[in-house]
Amino acid sequence: MLKPRPLLLLLASFSLTTQAVTAETESHPPNVVLIMADDVSWEAFGAYGGEDYDTPNLDRLAAEGVRFAHAYSTPICTTSRVMLMTGKHNFRNYTHFGRLDPEEHTIGHLMQDAGYRTAIAGKWQLNGLYDPDKFEDALDHGRPLRAGFDEACLWQVTRHKQIKQGGGERFWSPPLEINGKFVPAEEHADQYGPDIMSDFLLDFITRNQNEPFFVYYPSNLVHDPFVPTPDTIGDAPRDQSANTQSKDLAVQKTNFVAMVEYLDKIVGRFVHHLDDLGLLENTIILFTADNGTHPRITSNWQGRQIKGGKGGLTDMGTHVPMIAYWKGRTPAGAVIDDLVDFTDVYPTLADISAQSIPAGNVVDGRSILPLLQGEPAAAKDWMLSHYQPYWGPDPGIFARTTRFKLYGDDRLFDISRDLDEAHNLETKLTPDLRQIRDRLRQVIDQAPPVPEGNRSPPERPIHPNWPAIDPTD
Repeated sequence: MLKPRPLLLLLASFSLTTQAVTAETESHPPNVVLIMADDVSWEAFGAYGGEDYDTPNLDRLAAEGVRFAHAYSTPICTTSRVMLMTGKHNFRNYTHFGRLDPEEHTIGHLMQDAGYRTAIAGKWQLNGLYDPDKFEDALDHGRPLRAGFDEACLWQVTRHKQIKQGGGERFWSPPLEINGKFVPAEEHADQYGPDIMSDFLLDFITRNQNEPFFVYYPSNLVHDPFVPTPDTIGDAPRDQSANTQSKDLAVQKTNFVAMVEYLDKIVGRFVHHLDDLGLLENTIILFTADNGTHPRITSNWQGRQIKGGKGGLTDMGTHVPMIAYWKGRTPAGAVIDDLVDFTDVYPTLADISAQSIPAGNVVDGRSILPLLQGEPAAAKDWMLSHYQPYWGPDPGIFARTTRFKLYGDDRLFDISRDLDEAHNLETKLTPDLRQIRDRLRQVIDQAPPVPEGNRSPPERPIHPNWPAIDPTD
């Protein structure tokens, strides 16, 4: 029988000061560069078997570092971002799309507490700006700085779709908020947003190279609109009209491929910049994505086609890439089969920085730092997804192993043989399958029920003190 364990007992099973971190590193803890792509899944990267994309920089990081075969997010952006920022299942602290409770202790706070200089650039989407009448701080320009970041260069902080015409403002000539100040689109005329944001972080790294730093780049690539990049736009205008997406699906796919490849190019810039500064030996680079690919995109992968599953609870919506590289520390080319999800980022950063998790702060994940160094760790026997976005997609819950997946309505699938979840095993249970089903059912039953309703339910319950559910039991 699976039994909830108090958080302190769960954390005690993992060392927050890994023995492999040398005395030299302890005196100058490793820097961290965390990169999260927007709306792109495993099938779009060569290291994972993607056939339509040229991603040499990420493929090289995977070849020289570690690649996680079973990393999972939630199906859409905000739910994943809240989970990554806090290390908690959504049932503890998520109530509104585009909203992070400002009282939460974030990965930024954690690294600041450990003495790191911190910066964030990219897509924010955590102020609650979709419901400005509900939250006094929804239009607070300084929210990212108060969320644990010394410097910030972000899109979608207090203003959503300021530019109404054409394709909007996400990429070309974007309005941004930089260190708490709104900078209108006119000041970024003809510039490409991902370049502005990544250059901001590269400059931050240069200025802080002699002290530990934490850089978080939640990129706005490769979310739609699917439009040309600086490498493919040619002589076309680079103003707001460049954000207008073609209605031709083939053109959209061509632009999506170019956007994935430009994201890979930006990853390469980070690696080369760190190398030029002599920082690779003491910097951990972690790459992932917030959810599955947009459903309009179909990709060739290992001899079959994968349709993007963003917004759904299948693997196409929740299985994401995760690649880690630490020069001289990560075992080159290792493929890690352990289950990993976004609750693990916060405790991993606590481990890296040798920073204790604040007392009373219930965190659901576990550190994967030992795995990055080729050392054994207490593997998760299962992972849980508790999903109510209060947005368009339907809510749901599942528990899974690396192979089997059980939904709250008792549908059971063998994902290793049935990626599309077309064959429900519940109707043909063998004794072994029944044991697996019952075990995963116990996991689901230990979580609070998923609230019904969609965008405007009468109640949005949270359970901040719900007992931690031990994934190694």
